[in-house]
Amino acid sequence: MTVHYGYDEKGRLTGERQTVHHPQTEALLWQHETRHAYNAQGLANRCIPDSLPAVEWLTYGSGWLSGMKLGDTPLVEYTRDRLHRETLRSFGRYELTTAYTPAGQLQSQHLNSLLSDRDYTWNDNGELIRISSPRQTRSYSYSTTGRLTSVHTTAANLDIRIPYATDPAGNRLPDPELHPDSTLSMWPDNRIARDAHYLYRYDRHGRLTEKTDLIPEGVIRTDDERTHRYHYDSQHRLVHYTRTQYAEPLVESRYLYDPLGRRVAKRVWRRERDLTGWMSLSRKPQVTWYGWDGDRLTTIQNDRSRIQTIYQPGSFTPLIRVETATGEQAKTQRRSLADTLQQSGGEDGGSVVFPPVLVQMLDRLESEILADRVSEESRRWLASCGLTVEQMQNQMDPVYTPARKIHLYHCDHRGLPLALISTEGATAWCAEYDEWGNLLNEENPHQLQQLIRLPGQQYDEESGLYYNRHRYYDPLQGRYITQDPIGLKGDGTCIHIR
Repeated sequence: MTVHYGYDEKGRLTGERQTVHHPQTEALLWQHETRHAYNAQGLANRCIPDSLPAVEWLTYGSGWLSGMKLGDTPLVEYTRDRLHRETLRSFGRYELTTAYTPAGQLQSQHLNSLLSDRDYTWNDNGELIRISSPRQTRSYSYSTTGRLTSVHTTAANLDIRIPYATDPAGNRLPDPELHPDSTLSMWPDNRIARDAHYLYRYDRHGRLTEKTDLIPEGVIRTDDERTHRYHYDSQHRLVHYTRTQYAEPLVESRYLYDPLGRRVAKRVWRRERDLTGWMSLSRKPQVTWYGWDGDRLTTIQNDRSRIQTIYQPGSFTPLIRVETATGEQAKTQRRSLADTLQQSGGEDGGSVVFPPVLVQMLDRLESEILADRVSEESRRWLASCGLTVEQMQNQMDPVYTPARKIHLYHCDHRGLPLALISTEGATAWCAEYDEWGNLLNEENPHQLQQLIRLPGQQYDEESGLYYNRHRYYDPLQGRYITQDPIGLKGDGTCIHIR
């Protein structure tokens, strides 16, 4: 497993390639590459994701974003005010209008679909105290230290208030209204031992190692409790997860990381019925591969599809979702220009092996031809060889353009996706979450796989955890299952950052 980087003459990153080989056979299992280009101002205005057309960011002035193109297709347009703040975002028939308070806080997000309008109210401390929409209103209360103490939700047929209590470290305590007799004021050693659903166990490093269904007092045990177990490597990364019931495995998963600690693959085995009628874990796991651009997870691929995310520049808030079916993706496989010439470059028409420098030059030329931006340097090199760009282009395998589903992410003030919007302006997927990122409701008529949660988080269906680059977040607890990798420099060792 290796990660390769490319740089230009100014030392700027121009590309990143991740490769995974089989440890015994050295066969290539996974490869993912992202390339970058810069404008005259030195801004990274062009990105070529793996197997996608180039993403071009359109800017004005000193780099203010005005639009985004995928290949030759304009996708997103921005309108800004005198302070260069976004006031209008357009994507096909979708339009999002944004307004701000005199203090610069988000005041409203209004769409051409009224049901998705949201208005925000803030107090003098800069805390969000109300989100109003046509469907419901949520009001928030805080302690003097700024921690959330309650959420009051009102709607046509709903009026519910949920209280929250935390210890000094920010760990959630038993619900004070449901458990008025509880005297617990803090969790010893910063470890939650139990909640309304589970019992928890930790190792000496403070890592969650076991989670078991909580059996209420007075209920007869039947040994049908489900037990979740978590196993880590020497770098405190989750590498193995199991869920069992009646001492039999229900789910098992294993996770693979690259040298930078980024997760590049997971394998999941699920319990199923075999030909004899016996229930056991599947022999063949479901394999998912992950591709990265720096610290941002940009590609998820399994046996059904490849889902790629284009983020807003300089952030972890998703902007565009591109899904390509695996069958369509397979049709895009083609020989490189260097491979084509090597396979027929011998004097007898047989194969020949080019030196690495020549392969690199041909790869660069092919990239320039595909982007329709052949440099003068490449033209001079071809001329010195008695060749033209047209001759080389005729040697290249044809490029197949697969059918792709493209949606825009409509996100809340935190960057949490609320909806996926098609280019026709229709809502293809939408969801509602609580304050800790737990999914409350989902409308998914097209069976889209939308796994992004709060910025940087990816939902793992097998465990219920959210993978977050360096560690895993448990939305039921509202905290991470391992301690902060930067230790006491972080805002709490396990709690979710507010």
